[in-house]
Amino acid sequence: MERQEDTAGNESSGYVPSLELTAGQAPPVAANGGVSFMSFERDGDAGTGAALEAALDQIARGTVRAFVDMLDTAPPGPIETEWGPGFREYDECVAYIREQGMEAPEGGVVLPLRYTVLEEPSYVVVSSNALWDDPARAEEQALFRQAEADLGRRCLYFPQVLRDARRIGDYYPGLSPETPECMDRLGVALAHHESACTNFYDSAEVERVFYPEMEKLMLDFFPGASDALVYNHDIFDKDYEGDRTEDQAAKNPGVNASYVNLVHNDLNDNSGRVRCRELLTQNLRNFGREQHYTEAEADAKMARRFMSINLAKPMETVEQYPFVLAAWPSFADQPYINNYRIYDDRVGETTRFTYRPDHEWYWIPQQTPTEVSMLKCYDSVTDGSVSRWSFHSACIDPTTPADARCRKNVVVRSYVFF
Repeated sequence: MERQEDTAGNESSGYVPSLELTAGQAPPVAANGGVSFMSFERDGDAGTGAALEAALDQIARGTVRAFVDMLDTAPPGPIETEWGPGFREYDECVAYIREQGMEAPEGGVVLPLRYTVLEEPSYVVVSSNALWDDPARAEEQALFRQAEADLGRRCLYFPQVLRDARRIGDYYPGLSPETPECMDRLGVALAHHESACTNFYDSAEVERVFYPEMEKLMLDFFPGASDALVYNHDIFDKDYEGDRTEDQAAKNPGVNASYVNLVHNDLNDNSGRVRCRELLTQNLRNFGREQHYTEAEADAKMARRFMSINLAKPMETVEQYPFVLAAWPSFADQPYINNYRIYDDRVGETTRFTYRPDHEWYWIPQQTPTEVSMLKCYDSVTDGSVSRWSFHSACIDPTTPADARCRKNVVVRSYVFF
């Protein structure tokens, strides 16, 4: 296990990943030069105190607020960025696409995707953090609420071509989307599965029936895989009329009413390994099979290749708000932008990205209930021989009627070990 000294010179009590970059990749846009906040642990706080201080320091500098105010007060129309024109409003970007006569290949579409345009790390204090229950910290609470509200104001819409993922072989001759070679090369893949799960709104049934199904699917899909662990899931259904309440203690994720309309990835170089270690040695926030590895056993397991894969299965054919997935080669040398999620006992790291016109995007139009889209969120191989991750978003499908039903699907998060 990697350990470092904390800021007081004491050995950190937790797992501290070393800074890790893919061959050819630019350093991330991140606090501490990309080093995990766990390196700044104080009295067992997992670096959360240092993360809160960094967030407050960013607010005090005022650069984020000045930037988003500049975007808000810019004249109507396109906003020029170093990567091309962006738009505050979705419909403005649609009009630009039409004016430019942008076209997609057969099975594809051209539409706006929402990217961040500020190359600064961001911070979110999660709702379970004890800070929100402390009346003495009302001033900080107000600052963090405003900072989170400003996150959306960092973004603009940009035009992108989406290709049909079922036709990947048209763009990469000999490559099938239904193969591990596609995952290795592009960071995305497509599988097929008929589930025996009858009620995806029942979190206990999903855990009991669907988790093992997805674990078996991955073991069958990836040659050489020795173990697969599904550790949580989300349900997306904007029109659901039942109880949406999340209950982490009962392993119930609730039902999401919104779709993440932002180009992002769920993990990065640090959090891909930290999240794996938490699951193996602490069984932390694990909805799946209990894990009780010793530190030495986890060292051995993580010394071999492992990946984090998200799998998305529709409950009915997707009509509106489909997933869109980006192919690794088109952004392999681009720095990601860290988003820090500050808990009481950990600092999670997700990533965001700025726009590039040559990003290679795929979608699965009218994805059916037996089609499982697979996207890579992390790979421990860093030599550039395989994809490290995909980034993804949701989109508005302009080919569907106005009354098209919104996506109803289940997404599971997993690790695959070799």
